[in-house]
Parts: sequence; C-alpha cells; structure tokens
Amino acid sequence: MITINSGSQRQDPWQAYYGPNLGYVQEQYERFLKDPSSVEPGFRELFGRHGAPPARSRDVSAPQEAGAVQAQQGTDYNWMQKVVAAHKLLENVRVYGHLAATIDPLGLGLTSDTRLLEPQTFQLTEEDLSSIPAHLIWPDAHEDVANGLQAYRRLRQIYTESAAYEFAHVHEQEEREWLNARLEKSKPEQLDTDEKTTLLNRLIQTEQFEHFLHRTFTGQKRFSVEGLEVLIPMLDELVMRFSEDGAERILMGMAHRGRLNVLAHILGKPYSKIFSEFHHAPNKDLMPSEGSMGINFGWTGDVKYHLGGHRSFKAGETVTTRLTLANNPSHLEFVNPIVEGFTRAAQEDRTKAGYPEQNVAEAATVLVHGDAAFPGEGIVAETLNFNQLPGYRNGGTVHIIANNRLGFTTESHDSRSTHYASDLAKGYEIPIVHVNADDPETCLAVVRLACEYRTKFKKDFLIDLIGYRRYGHNEMDDPEATQPLMYGKVHSHPSVTVLYGRRLTETRVVDEAKIGSFKDHIIRTMESAYEQVKQNGHGEVDSVQDARDEKPGSTEGTAVRLETLKEINGNLLKWPDGFKVYPKLRRILERRKNALEDGQKVDWALAETLAFATILDDGTPIRLSGQDSERGTFAHRHIVLHDYENGSTYSPLHQLPSAKASFAVHNSPLSEASVLGFEYGYNVFAPETLVLWEAQYGDFTNAAQVIIDQFISAGREKWSQHSGLVMLLPHGYEGQGPEHSSARLERYLTGAAENNWTVANLTSAAQYFHLLRRQAAMLQTKDVRPLILMAPKSLIRNPRVASPASAFAEGGFQEVLEEQSPRGDAKGVTRLLLCTGKVAVDLQEAIDNAESGDLSWVRVVRVEQLYPFPKERLSEICKAHPGVKELVWVQEEPENMGAWRYAEPRLRAIAPKRASVSYIGRPERSSTASGYQYVHAYEQQRILSQALKQS
Repeated sequence: MITINSGSQRQDPWQAYYGPNLGYVQEQYERFLKDPSSVEPGFRELFGRHGAPPARSRDVSAPQEAGAVQAQQGTDYNWMQKVVAAHKLLENVRVYGHLAATIDPLGLGLTSDTRLLEPQTFQLTEEDLSSIPAHLIWPDAHEDVANGLQAYRRLRQIYTESAAYEFAHVHEQEEREWLNARLEKSKPEQLDTDEKTTLLNRLIQTEQFEHFLHRTFTGQKRFSVEGLEVLIPMLDELVMRFSEDGAERILMGMAHRGRLNVLAHILGKPYSKIFSEFHHAPNKDLMPSEGSMGINFGWTGDVKYHLGGHRSFKAGETVTTRLTLANNPSHLEFVNPIVEGFTRAAQEDRTKAGYPEQNVAEAATVLVHGDAAFPGEGIVAETLNFNQLPGYRNGGTVHIIANNRLGFTTESHDSRSTHYASDLAKGYEIPIVHVNADDPETCLAVVRLACEYRTKFKKDFLIDLIGYRRYGHNEMDDPEATQPLMYGKVHSHPSVTVLYGRRLTETRVVDEAKIGSFKDHIIRTMESAYEQVKQNGHGEVDSVQDARDEKPGSTEGTAVRLETLKEINGNLLKWPDGFKVYPKLRRILERRKNALEDGQKVDWALAETLAFATILDDGTPIRLSGQDSERGTFAHRHIVLHDYENGSTYSPLHQLPSAKASFAVHNSPLSEASVLGFEYGYNVFAPETLVLWEAQYGDFTNAAQVIIDQFISAGREKWSQHSGLVMLLPHGYEGQGPEHSSARLERYLTGAAENNWTVANLTSAAQYFHLLRRQAAMLQTKDVRPLILMAPKSLIRNPRVASPASAFAEGGFQEVLEEQSPRGDAKGVTRLLLCTGKVAVDLQEAIDNAESGDLSWVRVVRVEQLYPFPKERLSEICKAHPGVKELVWVQEEPENMGAWRYAEPRLRAIAPKRASVSYIGRPERSSTASGYQYVHAYEQQRILSQALKQS
C-alpha cells in the first residue's frame, strides 16, 4: 500500500522509485492507464496527481479506449523516466554541488569531475526540464520557480557559488532535510547597510593591525591572519549568536595563525600589551633585581602567540557572557580536548548528589584548526569522537578550519589523502560547509547556519574557510622557494578588505572617503598605543604572582571518625529493591560489610570508595574517567553495578544520604591523549572538583605524553594555570611484558621541578585513602598541584596492602613508611633498603618468610612520596640508625628507569658519613620489562636475594 503524505511538509512522490523500484512503478503505471481500478489506491492517487504528461488533460477515473491508451503508453513511459532523471539531477546538485563551487580565492584548486551535475549526463535537454512542473522534482520550490529548468538553475546557484555544502553523510534524515531546507528557503537572510559597513570596518581593523605589526616589528614572528582576515568577523558573529542564545561561557581553542588578531579584536587584549610583548618588555614586577642571578620566580611564561585570554561582555540586556581563549603550545591541535573539557565543566551543576546536571545551552565551544593539522593530527579524530559520548559530549562544537592550503611548506597533496582537509569529519556525521574567504557576507551566513544547527540539534558543525597565506609560515620565511606558483598569484591578489570595499563602493553602501576614515582611525589608535609602550618601557602586562609565595590552606584532618566510616560502608551495600547484582560480585561486595570491625582489614578498592564517599560528604564533587573505570581494569572497583537480568545500572555513591556534591564516573573511549586532555581541561575550569583519570595500564600514558609535558607538568609555570588532576597509573612488575609493567615513573621524576606536581607510589590502602583526601583538601587552596600516582596491580588484592580500621580513623598520609619490626635494636642496623611501591611489599614478605638467618641488620624503608622528595624524614631515619653503612636503593625497574637516577643524588646528600649509596635492581635496558614469566620470576628473586644478602 502506497501512502502519500498530504501534510504541510510535502515529500517528493518519486523519491522511492529508483533502480528496480522504477521498473515496478512503470509496470503499475501501464496497468493504471488500462484500468485505474487494477492498482492500489496509493498508486491511483500518485498517478492521478503526478503521472500524466504536462499540457494534456485526462480524466484518470474514466474508461479509455484501448487504442488511445496504447498510443499514449510510449510517450508517458518516456516522460516519467525524464521526471525521475530530473529528480536525480537535482539530488546530485544537493549532494555533489560542492565539487563545482567557487570556493578557491586563488583558483589553484584541483579540477573536479562535475559531470554528475550536468543534464546531459541524464539524457536531459533544457526542453525536457522545462516540460516538468517544478513541484514534481522540488516540492518546496520557490514561488517564482515554475519548471524543472528553473529549479535546476536555482539549486545550482544555491549549491555551487562561494559556499559548498556537504550534508549527505549525515545519517539522520531530519537533520539533512533541515539543512537543505535552510539553504533552499526563498529569502535568505541578507545584511543591511549598517551591518555591511560594520563588516567592512572590522576587516579594515584586522588588516591594518597586521600591517602595523609588519612595518613596526619587521621580521618578528606573528603568524599573520592575512589571507583569512574574514576569520575575525566570523568569530564576532559566532560569539554574538551564542551569547544571544543564552551562553554564559564561550570557550575557544586555536593554533598560532591569526591568534594575535583574535586576542586583540575578539578577546579585547589592549594593543599596548601586545606591542610590549613584541618590544621584549615584560612586566617590570617580574624582572630580577640587580645582581640577583639565578632567581626563579615560578613563572617562566611563554611566547606571545601561545597565550590565551579572557573577556566578559553583555549581549543586549540579558546574559553576561565570558569568552575564554585557551593557552596553547606549538603542539597545535592538542588544545582541542582541553577546551572540550572546559565546556563540559562549564555546563554541569556539581552541587547535588548523583551525576552532575548538564545544561548544554550554558556554554559553547569554538575550535579553529589548521588545514594540515586537521587531517594530520590523530588528536583531532580522538576529540571528534567525543561528539555524542555520554561522558564527554557538550552540545556541539563549531569547528573552523583556517585553510590556507599549506602546512609550513608542505602542500595539500603531500599532507593528506583526502579531497578536502575536512573529510575526516564525515566519519562523525558532522555537517561541512566549504566557503570562500573572499566572500565575507557568505562567510557570515555560514556561521549563522552553524549556530542554528548547533542550537537545534546539539551537535558539531564544521566550516572549512578556504583562503591563502599572505606571507610564509612565519614572517621570517620566504615561501617563494617552495611555492613559486602560489605566491605568484598571492602577490597579485587583492585582499578581502580591498575586494569587499570595492563591492560596497560599487553598490554605494560606502564611499572611498569613508573607507579612508576607517583606516585612519585604526592606525591612529595603534600608533597611540605604541607610543605608550615606548614611553613607559612596557604595556599593561598582567602581573603573575609567584605561586610558591602563596600560603597553602590546611590539609590536616584526613582521618575520618570510625562511626562515620561504618555508616558509609553500610550505605554502600544498600541497593534498590529488585536490583539484581551479579551473584558472584554480590558475594565479593558483601564481604566488605565487616571490613571495619576489629580483626578485619580494608582492601585497596574499599579504601578508595570510602575516600570518595567521605570527600563527597565534605562537599567536594568528583569526576573519574578511564577506559574501564566503572568496573576497574582489574575488576576491583565495581563502583557502578549492573543488574544481571535487565542491564540497568546503579552506583551507591549517587545515593549516599550524606553526599553534598556530585559524583561522575565514565568509561572513556579507547584513547589516552584526548581523554587526559579533556579531564585536565575540566579540572582547570572546575578547580573545586577532584578529577581523576585512570590509565588502563600505566604504560599507556605513552600515547598522552604531549598533554603531560605541555599542560599537566608545565601549565602552571608557563600560563599560571592551576590543576589538581589525579593520574592513576597502574604500575608493577608481574611478568606481563613491556606494555603492562611500567608507567615510566622516571619520566615524571625527570619532569619534577618547582613543586609542579606530586609523585607517589604507595603500599597500603590507608595511605591511598589519606592521599586522596589530602588532594581533595588541597583543591580548596592555591597550592594545589597535580598528583601522579603509580597505582598498584597485583597489590590491589594483596592482604599485606589492606589496612585496619584504625589506620583510616587516625593519622594521615605519611611520605615515608618505616618498617615496624622487633628484629633487633636500631643500632644494629647496617643496611637501609630504600624502595617504593610493590618491591617494598615483596621485600617485607621475603623477610617475614625467611626460614633461617639473622636479618636484624637490615631495615626496609618505603618512600611513599617521591616528589617532593622527603629529605627531612629520610634524614631522621638515617640518624635513628647510627650504625648504617649502606643506603641501598632497591627497585624492580631497569637501572636506567624507575626512581634510581632521581633518588641517587638525593640519597648521597643525606647519607651518613662513611655510608655508601648503591643500587640493586635490573640492569640497564632499552625495553621496560621482560615478556617471559620465567625470566621475570628469576630476576625478581635475584633482586630480593641480593637485597637481603649481607655484605
């Protein structure tokens, strides 16, 4: 049965009839001509309304003579084929029109095969198209479009001018139809005279700013936006539209090109500040005093085109919007997930128990990409994958590719395998518009489309802004050596400001005098700002206080009353009525019921859950993510339970009666760099939140090294950017091979300086409990730092790591744990075995299980916090053992890895006189660990034996 939609949204009656379907409908049409009652009612309605050739009257309900019908069949059959072909032609214009669009300002783009857009490809003539009523092939045709030829020409005009549209890869039919309808409406929005004048003035400001820098600071790097000047008014439009839609925050990320212009004209950074940075005149308050060589102020700063900024403004009388441009190092696209994390944090209300409540209208993201970096950097794909993931989506990002068709000196044909720089986005069903940067009015229209789509569908949208680069990669570079043809055209090509000025003078919107006044005003403004810099020696450079002069808030009180812990533990084992916990897991969880009673102990997983619960009780929100964080890679956490009958989920931490803040836990996509960047960004924006990222195995942080080196390690020193992010990195040698053993502890210790983070490797559940609570308490102070934790693997279930209830209800985190043993007097100890993490437990077990021999001469000292190095505490321990002759560092890792190279000079500095400092562990290696279990076991036993063998 065929049903024809007679509602307000008209549908194309021939849309379903292609290929084999066309043969079937042709057969039904022939039957209809002979006897209308022989076909289904749906076909009768279809053929009665649309089946007859034009300019021919026929009563389809009246019987016809056989001869007359026979004479008509050939004509009708042929005409219907032409209708179907014309419909396909128009669909091709929608789908492939981008191939014929004039989107290349320089005319250097590759020539595309556009035969699919030509009528002759479908055996159609202009006469054929003229014979078809427009509404048959374009149901929503404009009133002035009467026939197929006019429909074809109008759609070709829409889809092949200075904007090119790619929507066919969007699978949701509602979205595709909305996008096409938005383009095809009869009266597209136009700028009025004032808006055109404002647009021209903005282009002049943008261009003259670059010209001023070029002639005033000759040869200095600035990564000019020239060739893509329209980016600035496009960002103006984005900011205005989002603000008018109620966004209280707009978070932006971009690389170097055009960044100074964006800082000046979008973020409102005073010209004097920017000029002072070119003038090498930093804030005098940060300069060392005379003769103060080597002073470190705890703020290294960064080059001017890496810096971010903030600006607040009000759109109309309603919402005050804060605009933020993120700081970004030269690793270009790696800022993307960080900005996405900013936005998610800005959208969430974390003040109530349960998952945070998210309102995507409160904040929006704008990312500006490079055309070489977008397809070339894997972090882009990782971040695009956040698009619709529950733990990471933020209601849609507007992406702009600032496309100058060069990556340093590499042209597009050497930098990507795709036709467009934007093609990666197709895999994520993101609508794409390519637009000519020399047509500013169309560029703004595309921005409006992007904002409307994002607001309506809460998804990403991508604008491929195609222009060129006026100078080389930077202004010290001569591009003609590698792109002579391109730059031959660039030098003779008028700027968009000139082109648009001509357009407005020709249409008498402005005259040459008005254009001249715009230029004079901006030049006078910049000259005045520069004079200020020359006279004062510096501009209004932001003052940055030395973070280490700030007094940290109190982090005492990490112990929790035993009664409180017992009450929380009881609530953790309450599940909704009818909720069916997996029986095996239920038995494991119920064992925790008495863990806080005398004679019982709390394991690592329960200690963590108790820490989370008490932190929520204190009013601090928590966000935890990682590839298996709900269950835990080692099936230990189970912080989200699954009903084994219906698959529903439940987390006890969402229903704790005492919780005063939200708890979010998300299994992340299988990526490290983007997820870690997202969590860092979330934490920077929401510093009151305890944010934890857990690597599936610590080794996997190899894939996130840029985020670690550029942001987590150095963000505070470069940009005064504070973070208390916790990184849980499973670490420990258990014979599982080189990719499942080492979290590369040595890297974090090498990067440890200026109190930039805390690095720890723990050996007890209570220590973990207290360290997490200490970190949460530090979030409320200006002294907060990231926490790098070598999390255990096999130790998670090792009974030696479990702690009694008293260890949670008393005391706090201890940087060093000294062995508590009755094995002789401290004065008789001659060797101190200093170690960290799992090997310390192995050593203690070997000592306790020793069948014979006197081991009173040796003590195990566990260094739980490696950085900042606990120098004072270790010195006290050395003094408490006056007979010590050896300080021996014992580790599982190879000699060139782990903590030895970091610890050695620090141990020598505190070693008693005549006491040696030495190493026991694996020899130097290029790979982190053996992949053979028997080799691992042999080496591990050798380490323990050597450590406990008296010299």
